[in-house]
Amino acid sequence: MPLALLAIGSVIDQKKYEVIIIDARVEENVLELIKRHIKDALCFGVTIITGAPIKDGLYISKKVKEFAPDVPVIWGGWHTSLFPTQPIEEHSFIDITVQGQGEESFKDLVDHLGGGIPLDKVKGIAYRNNGNVLKNPPRQMVAMDSFGRVNYDLINVEKYFKKKGKRQFDFISSTGCYFRCAFCADPFVYKRKFTAIPAAKMGDDLEYYYKKYRFSDLNFQDETFFTNLKRIEEFTKELIHRKINISWAATMRADQGERLDDKIWKLCKQSGLRRLLIGVESGSQEMLDWMKKDIKLSQVFFCAQQCNELNISVIFPFIVGFPLETDESVADTVKVIKQLSSQNPNFETPIFYFKPYPGSTITDEVVNNGYALPSSTEEWGDFDYIGSSGPWVSNEKEDFFEAFKFYLKLGYGRKRGILFYPLRKIGQWRCNNDQYKFPIEKFIIEIIRTNQRLS
Repeated sequence: MPLALLAIGSVIDQKKYEVIIIDARVEENVLELIKRHIKDALCFGVTIITGAPIKDGLYISKKVKEFAPDVPVIWGGWHTSLFPTQPIEEHSFIDITVQGQGEESFKDLVDHLGGGIPLDKVKGIAYRNNGNVLKNPPRQMVAMDSFGRVNYDLINVEKYFKKKGKRQFDFISSTGCYFRCAFCADPFVYKRKFTAIPAAKMGDDLEYYYKKYRFSDLNFQDETFFTNLKRIEEFTKELIHRKINISWAATMRADQGERLDDKIWKLCKQSGLRRLLIGVESGSQEMLDWMKKDIKLSQVFFCAQQCNELNISVIFPFIVGFPLETDESVADTVKVIKQLSSQNPNFETPIFYFKPYPGSTITDEVVNNGYALPSSTEEWGDFDYIGSSGPWVSNEKEDFFEAFKFYLKLGYGRKRGILFYPLRKIGQWRCNNDQYKFPIEKFIIEIIRTNQRLS
């Protein structure tokens, strides 16, 4: 669900303004929808993530200006928080960008466009003025409990349930992150600050949504959901007390899981916790310390044991291909991945290749050492930070990890049954013995299977 657009749309005075959200992933004839509304629009907003979505944003924004040249085009999201002025400098059809937490900034922008406060008084934005691009002072993070309830009626919730194939409700209960991981842009964007909805208010809101939309699963999109352990305990009790009978999934750091009391672990399970996402990143403690992850591998295995005993699924993401990463640290990562994968078929260990994402400490280091980042907004649209390997991964290493990922999933994934049994055993044998040459099974399955296009 487009939670960023829902958040900023919900703070607008809807007695004065009509908020229209168009999500091209679920809507058809998007340009016709825009044409229908744009002539009467006060402004047109786009949320932008670095990578392929930039291309969509550029295309649609240019079309909007063709349809209605006088309607201001506003970009927000992660990319404009990292590059406040570049999109405006390069493209005449982009008028304003928003940085960081967007609710109050967008509300002030709407007030400005409606004849209210001057543009130079709106904090947290960059804009064009008489041919010059100006950047206003940043906006301090606003406590999330100061905002009203998010209005999900701005979208067709049932359409998202149908698209997902299940009645899964997406929700954000916190913003920001206290931690300092050197591969992540969060410390740059949110300055290591954090704000969260109190448990009681979260209980009120979720009970309201549960009765209205009748969802069966709740998917938290927080960066670090388990930051305040007292809040987690109170939240689980809210779900149980209010008889909100759902399953739920969220993010957790390994150190947070170790500090979580056994009583709260059990409350989480009792209240419906079905899956956690616990970032590991590396199986080498030396590498974890270098990237300032501030966790111990022992904490990862503690969380794995707890989840194994409580029958909670876990996604343990890893990253390989860091600059200066040694063969020994790669071997340690492979070892830990095997250990976790073999513990439980509901433990997933996806492996990603490091990419120098803007705003992170490691990216600053590689740039200082001569690495060239994309130099324009269009080039950032070609930036693939999920799929392909980075410049520090040899062809040999990439071939190894592509085969390893495939056979790991084949051997230890969730697929079971008599017909699948021989393939599962082949996958386990290959992983246990590091035998990935002549991957005939991989070629056959990849020919049969078609991959979904992502944007």
